[in-house]
Amino acid sequence: MCPVGCVMEVQTASYRMKKFFLLMLMTTALFCATAQNRESIEHTELDEIVVSSNRWGQQCSQLPVKVATLLPEEVQQYNPQTAADMLSLFGGVFIQKSQYGGGSPMIRGFSTNRLLYSVDGVRMNTAIFRSGNIQNVISLDPFAIASTEVLFGPGSVSYGSDAIGGVMVFNTLRPRLSTTARPLVYGSATVRTATASGEFTTHVHAGVGFKKWSFLTSYTHSSFGDLNQGLHGPDDYVQDFIVQPGISPDGKICDRVYLNTDERLQTPSGYTQHNFMQKVRFSPDTEWNLEYSLHFSETSEYSRYDRHQRMRNGLPRYAQWDYGPQSWMMNHLRTEHAGKNILYNELHLDIALQRFEESRISRDLNKPVRETQSEKVDAWSVNLDLRKSINKNLFLFYGAEYVQNNVESKGTGLNIINGDRSAVPSRYPEARWYSYGAYLQTEWHITSRLNFAAGLRYNHYRIDCDFSTAGYDVPFDVLQKSNAGNLSGYLGLNWHSDRGWLVRINYARGFRAPNVDDMGKLFDSADGFVTVPNPSLTPEYADNIELGIAKQVGNILKFDVTAYYTRLDDAIVKRDFTFNGNSQMEYQGSTCRVQALQNGAVTEVWGIQAAAKINFANSFYAETNANYQHGREELDNGQRSPSRHAAPLFGRASIGFKGQQLNIEAYTIFQDECSAKDMPEEEKEKTEFYALDADGKAYSPAWLTLNFRASLKIGCDIILNSTIENITDRRYRPYSCGISAPGRNFTFGFTYSF
Repeated sequence: MCPVGCVMEVQTASYRMKKFFLLMLMTTALFCATAQNRESIEHTELDEIVVSSNRWGQQCSQLPVKVATLLPEEVQQYNPQTAADMLSLFGGVFIQKSQYGGGSPMIRGFSTNRLLYSVDGVRMNTAIFRSGNIQNVISLDPFAIASTEVLFGPGSVSYGSDAIGGVMVFNTLRPRLSTTARPLVYGSATVRTATASGEFTTHVHAGVGFKKWSFLTSYTHSSFGDLNQGLHGPDDYVQDFIVQPGISPDGKICDRVYLNTDERLQTPSGYTQHNFMQKVRFSPDTEWNLEYSLHFSETSEYSRYDRHQRMRNGLPRYAQWDYGPQSWMMNHLRTEHAGKNILYNELHLDIALQRFEESRISRDLNKPVRETQSEKVDAWSVNLDLRKSINKNLFLFYGAEYVQNNVESKGTGLNIINGDRSAVPSRYPEARWYSYGAYLQTEWHITSRLNFAAGLRYNHYRIDCDFSTAGYDVPFDVLQKSNAGNLSGYLGLNWHSDRGWLVRINYARGFRAPNVDDMGKLFDSADGFVTVPNPSLTPEYADNIELGIAKQVGNILKFDVTAYYTRLDDAIVKRDFTFNGNSQMEYQGSTCRVQALQNGAVTEVWGIQAAAKINFANSFYAETNANYQHGREELDNGQRSPSRHAAPLFGRASIGFKGQQLNIEAYTIFQDECSAKDMPEEEKEKTEFYALDADGKAYSPAWLTLNFRASLKIGCDIILNSTIENITDRRYRPYSCGISAPGRNFTFGFTYSF
C-alpha cells in the first residue's frame, strides 16, 4: 500500500501540475496580447502543410477537421524507440502499455478498435482488433516511415468502420526516380542505444533510382532487455517476486518464486524485433506510376508483464504468460494515374494482402499444462480512389472499398512433462468478415477565405462464424451469420482571415461494425471473469461536433484550441451475461463470472485540445500542449461510470533552440491524477496496474518528468542524437498501463545519410 506521505506527495504534484498548466495558458495569452499590439508584425497564413488523412493530398489549413502531422526531420530529432513512442510525440495521443513490447494509442477518449490505422492507404485494422488494449502499431518501423498524420475525430467517410476516435495515417518511404541520366543512389544507416533497457537498434535503408525504375530496401533490428523503472515513487509499482519456470531432474514441475532484490527491475519484459521493407517502382511516363511493396515485421516471444503480477492464494498465478511472436506481412500493389478525363484527374488503385499472426501462451504456477491460443488473419483489400476537379474552386473525391478477413484460431494444450497434447478452447471460431463501401466527398472554396467540405459513405458488412471449430458448446446455432448497412457522413466549414485567424467547425457521424473479436471471443479479461461469445451484436454509431480556433501572428506566435463532444450510441460494452443458462462457468481451472460484449450503452466524451508555440530571439522557442477529456458510460444499474479510455489531463511543455546544425530542448511530459472515485468500473479491480491510496483503492497518481535532448548535424551526412529522459528518476506509470515507464534513461543515436 502507498504510505500516507506518498499520497500527500502525489496530491501535491497534481495541484502543482494544474497551476503549471494554468500558468502556461496565461503566459500564452500574454504573449498573444503583446504580439498583436506590435505594429511591426506582418501577419501570415497558418502553415500550408499538405496532408493525406482524407486519402488525398489537401492543404491542412483548408480542412474543417483537426489534423496533426509529424515530419521526417522531427522523427529524426526525437529518435523514438518504436512506432508507438513516435505517436506519443503528437500532443493529443496518449499511449498505454501492458508490457514493454506494446503501445495502444488513446485519442479523444477512444482506443483500440475504435481507432483506425492506415499504412500507405491500406487499412491495417482486422476482424480481431479487440476492445482491450492492442499492440499492433509496434509492427511498423519508425525508421521506414516518411510522414505520420493523425486525423482527430470520426473518419468513417474515408476509411469505413472503426474510425470513431481518430485515424492514424502512416506513409512509408517511397523509391525515388533519377532526374538525370545517372542513377540516383541514396540511403541512411542508424544505430540507437538506451540504458534503461539495454536497447540496441540498428537500421539501414538504401535505394537506387533510374529514369523509370527505382528500388528501395529497408531493414531494422532491435533488441530490448528487461526494463528498469525509476527509483523515486510509489512502492506499489515494485515487483516483489520473480518466477523462474522449471522442471526438476526427476521430471516434476519445479517453478520457483524468488524475492526480487532490485526494486527497479521489471522482469520479464525484454524482447527483440526485426522489420523488413522492399519496394519496387515503375513509372513509364509522367501519367502512370506503379509501385509494389513488401512489408514484414516479427517480434520474439515476449511476456505480458501485467499478467505476471496477478496473485492467487498468496502466490503468483502464472509461471508463464507470453505473447508468441507477433508477425505482420503486407503485399501491396498501388497504381496511380494522372490525366484529365470526364471521370477523374487522378486515380489510385490499391490492392493488398496482409497476414497477421499472434498467439497467447500461458501456464499456471506449478501446473504441467501450457495452453496456447493462436490466431491467423488473412486480410484482402481493394481500394479505388478518384479525384476530380470540377473547376478551380470545386473538387470531388470518391471511391469504393472491398475488405475480406479470413480468421483461423486454434487452442492447444501441451503437458510439458510428458509431451502429451490436448485440445483446449480456441479464442475465436473460424470466421469470415466482409466489408463493402462507397463514398463521395466534396471540397468547395466558396471564397478565397471560406471553404466548405462534406461527404457521405454507405458501408455494408457481413460476418460468417462457425462455432463448431471453437472447442466448446454454445447455446445457439453453431453457424452464425450477421450483416447490416451503415450510412456515415460529415459537414464542415473552414474560415481563415488575412489576419492569421483560422476557425473550423464540423459535424461527423462515424460507425463501427461488430467484428469477430466482439461476437466470438472466449477469454478471461480479468481474474474471476470470463468473456463469452455474443452473436447478436449490431453496429455502434458516433456523432461528433467540434469547434477549432487557431491563430498565427507572423513568425512569433501560433496557438490552436479545439473543443469537441462525441456521443456513442448502441455502444458495444462488456456486461454481465449468461452462457448456456448460467451466470458462472469453469474456465482455466477457475469458476468465473460470465460477461459478454453487448449493445445498449451510451458513451459520451467531451474535451479540449490546446497547443501554443512562441518563437523568440531568432532561433529560440517555447511550446506547450495539453489535452483534457472526460468520458462517461452507462452501467447495468443505470448509473454512469467514467469511460475507460479517457485518460486524465496530459500534455507536454518545452523550451529549446533550433539552429542550422544544432537543436537542443528541455521538456517535460505530465499527467494529472485519476483518483479512486474517478476510476472506471473496469479498472477498479486491476490492482496490479495501479498504486493504492490510503483506503487501499486503486488510483493513478499524477506525475511529471524532466527531460533534455540534443541533436547535432555534422556536415550534410551525419546526425548525432542524445537524450536524458526522466532526469529526476521518477517511478511512474501512465494511466491504464501495466508496466512502469523507464527510469532515468540515456539514449544515443548516430545516423549517416548518403
